[in-house]
Amino acid sequence: MKKLLIKNGQIKTMTGREFAGNILIEGTKIVALGEDLEQEVPADTVIIDALGCLVLPGFIDAHCHVGIGEEIYRWEGEDFNEMTDPVTPDMRAIDGINPEDEGFRDARMGGVTAVFTGPGSGNVIGGTGVVMKTAGKIVDKMIVRDPAGLKVAFGENPKQVYGEQKKMPMTRMGTAALLRQALVDAQVYRDKLEEGKTDPDKIPERDLGLETLLLVINRQIPLRAHAHRADDIMTAIRIAREFDVDLVLEHCTDGHKIAEELAELGYPAVIGPLLTNRSKVELKDKSFRTPGILARAGVKVAIMTDHSVTPIEQLPLCAALACKAGMDIEDALRAITINSAEILGVSDRIGSLEVGKDADIVIWSEHPFILTARPLYVIIDGKVVNPEAEEDAISQ
Repeated sequence: MKKLLIKNGQIKTMTGREFAGNILIEGTKIVALGEDLEQEVPADTVIIDALGCLVLPGFIDAHCHVGIGEEIYRWEGEDFNEMTDPVTPDMRAIDGINPEDEGFRDARMGGVTAVFTGPGSGNVIGGTGVVMKTAGKIVDKMIVRDPAGLKVAFGENPKQVYGEQKKMPMTRMGTAALLRQALVDAQVYRDKLEEGKTDPDKIPERDLGLETLLLVINRQIPLRAHAHRADDIMTAIRIAREFDVDLVLEHCTDGHKIAEELAELGYPAVIGPLLTNRSKVELKDKSFRTPGILARAGVKVAIMTDHSVTPIEQLPLCAALACKAGMDIEDALRAITINSAEILGVSDRIGSLEVGKDADIVIWSEHPFILTARPLYVIIDGKVVNPEAEEDAISQ
């Protein structure tokens, strides 16, 4: 199995350990980290000299629409909202992702090696999203977790879409009611399936949407709640607590207004997009201060681009601008590495540099929050995936 050695780098593992030394990769996994590993590797090992460089785990964009909302197209590649029904839990992002979307290449050029991508916020329930790598030819082989969450949306978007059609939901009350009813239907479906174990006549007809909602009811995947305004955030929490389901708060634009309450309730927040204009009313209090305020309050925070709202390669810039607005640098790095992985339920594989984890590694010319920093080598599953860097790798 092919081996790759990164030597002489300043290695920041995101586990609290930082040292000058080496990382040994075998196949797709990290097999060793240490100050001196060169004597342990065979002669045919590919060696990358990272002297003077910072070595970090690949960044993770915890909310975007890369692959499912292709930015160079109009309707041809826009596949993230099935806006023919407000409740579509049976939609699966994996069926709409094009791995040839230019956004995946852009992600790699920004040191982003994994993403959560999925449906948009046009529907009350939009469908399931996936965690996937940003390099590959076949979506199924790029997947880290599928499904990784069920998209639900509060606030302006669903009421605008369906209000224009003169159908429910036209109000925030309507949005909450439809979501509640869908979760109740899933509970009834669960009970009927249980009854069917002893009485086959009571087995319900198969329903793909209810099967997906059962994953939420059984806490196998979280609700991923699009919510900007503080009141919408609290409605999402109210429903999650009512049905005892897991919840990830997405956007959380007004989160700084209720930071202590969110910390006490314990739900994670994926903040952004911040590098954009105030394109609608519920973004009026958007601020780069929000991630830092929430992190200091004790909320587990990730920072996202919502690509293509903000270009995905600018994820480290978004984190850097949060630092400019007061966020601790370490908190900001965690917000695009290990925090994202933990929120997405994939921290056993990605988000930090540890033995046994996927070899998703980026070698930076300098700290990625410095404007002139460049990802010299982007490595996904043990392979260098930026061609100009691959030519520089030295085989010995």
